[in-house]
Amino acid sequence: MDLIELGERVKAARKSKGWSQTKLAQTAGVSRARLEALENARLAEMGIKHLLRILNALDLDLRLTQLNRGRPTLEDLAAEEAR
Repeated sequence: MDLIELGERVKAARKSKGWSQTKLAQTAGVSRARLEALENARLAEMGIKHLLRILNALDLDLRLTQLNRGRPTLEDLAAEEAR
């Protein structure tokens, strides 16, 4: 997953909670400008501390898994279906 896709997922999770960018930024303790840049793919990089704050505010976590260059896993297919 790259930063663009991560921003899209953050935006979708925020909207599913019915939150504005301002509400999420305040809850996560990050600037609204940083959040807006992440959601709209205008952020070159983001520190892990800020990213984790945003994800935690949305009840999401960051998981590290083995890179799968072959067929999609069941989890990959389920994630695609959920979108």
